[in-house]
Amino acid sequence: MKKLYPLLRPLLFAAPAETMHHAALKLLNLKEKLLDGALPSWALQKPIQVSGLSFPNPVGLAAGFDNQGAHLRALFHLGFGFLEVGAVTPRAQPGNPKPRLFRLPKQESLLNHMGFCNRGVDYLLKNLEKRPVGRIVGVNIGKNRDTPLDKAVDDYLTCFHKVAPVCDYVTVNISSPNTVGLRELQHKDYCRDLLMRLKAAQQEYAEKTGFYRPLWVKVSPDLSEEEMKVLADIFCEVSIEGIVATNTSVYRDNVPPQWRDQPGGISGKALHARADAVLARFYALVGETIPLIGVGGIFSLADAKRKLALGAKLVQVYTGLIYKGPGLVKELVTGL
Repeated sequence: MKKLYPLLRPLLFAAPAETMHHAALKLLNLKEKLLDGALPSWALQKPIQVSGLSFPNPVGLAAGFDNQGAHLRALFHLGFGFLEVGAVTPRAQPGNPKPRLFRLPKQESLLNHMGFCNRGVDYLLKNLEKRPVGRIVGVNIGKNRDTPLDKAVDDYLTCFHKVAPVCDYVTVNISSPNTVGLRELQHKDYCRDLLMRLKAAQQEYAEKTGFYRPLWVKVSPDLSEEEMKVLADIFCEVSIEGIVATNTSVYRDNVPPQWRDQPGGISGKALHARADAVLARFYALVGETIPLIGVGGIFSLADAKRKLALGAKLVQVYTGLIYKGPGLVKELVTGL
């Protein structure tokens, strides 16, 4: 597959990005029906304990690739140690107008302005109830576009309470650039209140059921030094169990001029330097106190090793999978 994918990629890239994304997921589902959805043997050789969970290997799929959780078996068969689905919101919403997903082939990057398009948390639950047994699945949660910031905590609490019974961890997405005002939730007062309320819900759920669902927070690559310090203090204060560094970037440092006025977030190779810098800074601020999950610009084993060297315990891929194909997963898992 690793040698075949470069030959197939021009054909795959001939269609609009979002159209081909959905088509590729359907093809993966078809492939899975011919198989059993089990993890390949090589995917089980690198177990690691993070956030109280035992991951069969440290390579995961980032949120956004399968936002409805409808392709879990097929994606696990690629060898991922864990999958993160979503972002999901309490109510279904269409997201931003199309077209909203663009390839930047020369930069091996994507520009997305999806806007948390999803069918709502109840639809996701139906899919998660059919998840493969014994596989680690996290859920990335957000707020609905029309929910005001002073009510945002209610959306996050709704999602947490609904997904906690059917997932292994929950990622609090306060850093997507594609929902107006969402990044305001990274500011001190909003953030502390939101996370304290979620931690209270987490504790209540654990006491009631005996199951503890770690809370991760996904941060922006566009934070200032002062913003990172404030967030790190809050994360340590409320005992967050993971920091996902990072989401997509609104900066256009390494993209062609025609894309500089297009709204949305940049991922892929154009993001990796910025994402690495934020990862390294959060490690300097929190050390081993909070596990870090490195995301952004992973296209090779060397990229993944760099994330680990900067302090990450786990890594997640998305754009690299689109440009390099499924063979990237095996390269990372067997090489780390």
